[in-house]
Amino acid sequence: MGEGFQFIDIILFAMIAAFLILRLRSALGRHKEDGLPRQDPFTPDNRPGQSPDQRPQASEENIIPLPGQADSFVKPEDGAAAEAETVPETPLDAELNKIQSVSPDFDRQEFMVGARTAFEMIVQAFAEGNADLLDSLLSDEVYSNFLQAIRSREANNQTLENTLVRIVSADMIEAYIDNHKAFITVKIVSEQVNITRDEEGEIVDGDGAHITEITDIWTFCRDIKSRDPNWELVATRSLD
Repeated sequence: MGEGFQFIDIILFAMIAAFLILRLRSALGRHKEDGLPRQDPFTPDNRPGQSPDQRPQASEENIIPLPGQADSFVKPEDGAAAEAETVPETPLDAELNKIQSVSPDFDRQEFMVGARTAFEMIVQAFAEGNADLLDSLLSDEVYSNFLQAIRSREANNQTLENTLVRIVSADMIEAYIDNHKAFITVKIVSEQVNITRDEEGEIVDGDGAHITEITDIWTFCRDIKSRDPNWELVATRSLD
């Protein structure tokens, strides 16, 4: 008789456990529904069984501009093209484009590298009195002016010591074509130390402890009909 009651207790506990399991499942739900993966709410509709062609596609009719933007809304690629078309061309750009149209090998960046290098060479050659090097880089008129200054310095038994500390900036400020010659003017700002000494080595001009910022305006020229790709310095002036 005791064994019969024990068997009934086991059945009763089993029914209670089954009831609790069913209630828990109804309250918590399943981790997956029907074996399908959960959909990420931050991605487009990627329901299984749909091919890419069957999925909803974005169209211009589906794009709704924000209030106040209806008149100005454009697609990104159209906006980029419109912005490129509205960038104004400066007079300098226009003239440089003309030079490039008649001289396809002309490159702005390469020209500026050459202009900075020429500046360093010419400044050093003038200080050293290297007339041969100056003759290869300058026009006849500019060379004559430089040579006159060198000869005057030599006549007074003076020497020029120049230290080009650095080129602060170098920028094109003007360009044009005159007949078959292209002209480009460059503004060069540099820091230099210049000392002039007499025959006894005494300083007669300048200060070795002082760095001077000098602004030079140099114009370079090239014959665009010539096979010679080199530019020469045809005009100089200083703002200091």
